[in-house]
Amino acid sequence: MNLDFASVWEMISDIVPENDALICGDEIISWKDYDLQSSKIATALKNAGLGPNSKAGLYLNNSNEYLIGQNAIFKIGGVPINVNYRYVAEELIYLLDNSDSEAVFYHACYSSRIKEISGSLPNIKAWIEIADGTKSEFKDSLKFEELLDSCDPMERIHRDPNTIYMLYTGGTTGMPKGVMYKQGEFLVFLFRTLKAMGYDVPEDINNLEEQIHNFKKDNTFIKSLIGCPLMHGTGMWLGAFLPLLLGGTAVTSRNLGFDPDQMWTQVEDTRTTNIVIVGDAFAKPMLDALDRAEESGKPYDLSSVKVIISSGVMWSEEIKNGLLRHHDMMLMDTMGSTEGGMGSSVSTRDNPPKTAKFSINPGVIIIADDGEILKPGSEKIGLIGTSGLVPVGYYKDEKKSAETFREVNGVRYSFPGDYAKLEEDGTITLLGRGSNCINSAGEKIYPEEVEEAIKRNDEVFDCLVVGVDDEKFGQKVVAVVSLENNKDINEDSLVDATRSYIAGYKLPKKVIFVEQVERAPNGKANYKWAKNIANESFK
Repeated sequence: MNLDFASVWEMISDIVPENDALICGDEIISWKDYDLQSSKIATALKNAGLGPNSKAGLYLNNSNEYLIGQNAIFKIGGVPINVNYRYVAEELIYLLDNSDSEAVFYHACYSSRIKEISGSLPNIKAWIEIADGTKSEFKDSLKFEELLDSCDPMERIHRDPNTIYMLYTGGTTGMPKGVMYKQGEFLVFLFRTLKAMGYDVPEDINNLEEQIHNFKKDNTFIKSLIGCPLMHGTGMWLGAFLPLLLGGTAVTSRNLGFDPDQMWTQVEDTRTTNIVIVGDAFAKPMLDALDRAEESGKPYDLSSVKVIISSGVMWSEEIKNGLLRHHDMMLMDTMGSTEGGMGSSVSTRDNPPKTAKFSINPGVIIIADDGEILKPGSEKIGLIGTSGLVPVGYYKDEKKSAETFREVNGVRYSFPGDYAKLEEDGTITLLGRGSNCINSAGEKIYPEEVEEAIKRNDEVFDCLVVGVDDEKFGQKVVAVVSLENNKDINEDSLVDATRSYIAGYKLPKKVIFVEQVERAPNGKANYKWAKNIANESFK
């Protein structure tokens, strides 16, 4: 069996053609049609001049078309590029240019922004628009539905398992970076993850075909409801890749934003087995909805749910206990980043949850700043390093690649920047990012990028940005700002003026004006001072 995404899914579509592969609202796509539609769109990409290793952006909301478009890119041996749908023009131009994208899939609701940026991206060979009920503002596009009608399916081909799979994440400079993996190695990693999660899979991924036949006989396929965006690793890897790898179903909703009542209704309608979310930002409203339904005498039917998986931010003990009160299931809290998995925490009614405590993954080390590899029970704090599946590197950034992916005692590790303590019992307590990264509802926000955007306003002299703890989002963005002499601007006006430079989720939730922003003599930011100022303002 070829170890690439498209070949695995072609094999599965041949075994369970009539099974549900994708569900979005009331639109159901079988495995046969998932393969067929992806093959037709692959032909359209080839006709536009794309081929092996070509990059294509996915500027899309959660939808069946997102996964069909991605599979089409895989089919031609290309590299899909995840695009944050919250990005404004400057951010989009940077990402699509940096990734060397040659095509872009986008929903019609973003057509005005595509029109705005298209002239700045001469290397794009095809703009592919997906209808979503909104009026198109861009005339120079190919229409997804028309391509399905006009294109013949692409013939199946042999693909290189060393073809790059890439996911863009933020970098410490604030600019997104493409984290590169080899497809074959990534598939083996996903397979091992499934086994570690307790799924009945063979030791060797090459025996997957036999296992799919067994699932077909027993009708024990996973149905995964993806509550978070597919554009992020949590939604794509844990929400879509894992069930699809086992011939299961990926369930999404077209609605932007998160509606917990709609989600629980979908769970009932589709008989969802797995739910994938990002921490308390999702789990708390989910719990509130369950409580309301119970109080009204019309509780949701959760009987099909076996596991809720969260990754990206802390998932608190109190919320976990609340969910377990409603239904006996497994709650899995995974810790990691686009650059590597670090640990996990599993909670059930018989195994009560604990916040920020994780069982360390095999091949994970914690190394102090002086180079000491920490042993259990050490009081020192160290940087988490993961081995096993280590990215090839960052796309077009050799310097950052060398800093993040490096050898320790002859073993290659990934050091994304997370600090932790290694407890006596072998668990790790996560302490956070040493880079001052702000994690708000699963979105990684880098202070430097927000600071630079704020400082583009003429009234601002200097600025530091920090994260302050927030019950709903994990952290919220706070800016500490000093103004130019004889200049004046209020908080609302400054935030509004900054809105054209960065996505809305990166904007500060509060601006604190000070006479002078504190820096060290060498000009380095004093984030400790800024954080104290920010925390004091919320007391």
